[in-house]
Amino acid sequence: MTRVPGSSPRLRLLGLVAAGSLAVACGGGGPAAKPAKTVIQNKGSDTMVNVAQVWAEEYRKAAPDVEVEVSGGGSGVGLAALLKGAVDIANASRDIKPSEVEQASKNTGKQPVGFTVGFDALAVYVHKDNPLGEITLEQLSDLYAEGGKVARWSELGVKIPGVTDDTIVRVSRQSSSGTYEFFREHALGNKDFRLGSRDLSGSKEVVELVGSTLTAIGYSGMGYATPAVKMLKVAKAKGEPFVAPTVAAVHDKSYALARSLHVYTLGEPQGAVKAYIDWILSDAGQKVVEESGYVPLSPDQRAKR
Repeated sequence: MTRVPGSSPRLRLLGLVAAGSLAVACGGGGPAAKPAKTVIQNKGSDTMVNVAQVWAEEYRKAAPDVEVEVSGGGSGVGLAALLKGAVDIANASRDIKPSEVEQASKNTGKQPVGFTVGFDALAVYVHKDNPLGEITLEQLSDLYAEGGKVARWSELGVKIPGVTDDTIVRVSRQSSSGTYEFFREHALGNKDFRLGSRDLSGSKEVVELVGSTLTAIGYSGMGYATPAVKMLKVAKAKGEPFVAPTVAAVHDKSYALARSLHVYTLGEPQGAVKAYIDWILSDAGQKVVEESGYVPLSPDQRAKR
């Protein structure tokens, strides 16, 4: 995990507390008070929203007095809310930026603290009937980056069955997405995206559109794969080996688009927030990561936390 020193995060406590005992004619006591419930606000990465929702559901079984409210919107949206002190935890599929750390200090006087909670392979998806099986980062740049010259599948030597117009439908994410920023940095070499892509708000939506469009290509987390699509092998450069997005390739970093998944708090987490993050990093929380299609921390990494 990555830490930046700071102070405790905000907690919002909700619940019904007994106002006092009620006098009754028979001399009995008042009704029992309902226990207070702690609500943790968790917002951010659409890549992580599914696993975050399962975390919240499973944690309710372990801590019934804690409710975790999960929402997406993108890594940038979640971090922006955290920097204002509006949420307790921000999920991010990218590293926090130095400018965001500075903004947090300016807004709240606190420094963000980050925890690596798992790993992901940012997969490149095509329709299941597309004969293409592998692609290089250079080709992805030619497809997606400003100045790129590839516009048709035939220019990549690919013949799409059953289509007369083989214009490539480029599916992307909105600019507030951590996935968008990661892809821009690691696949496009920080070049700007070219115009004309279909920019969607969610990871699931990207895969669904690619799965229903023979001529489409898109990028999304490996956990969103469906039978309607296939994930391409990716090579870091021409002449280097093509590597599939697998658990082993993410751990040994041989897959070109492997990335870390993070949660951030304002200052060192305390109380219920700390207990929740500790649970996410435990065997139970990491089992959820694996079952959600992502890559959990290795036993060594869990031991070092």
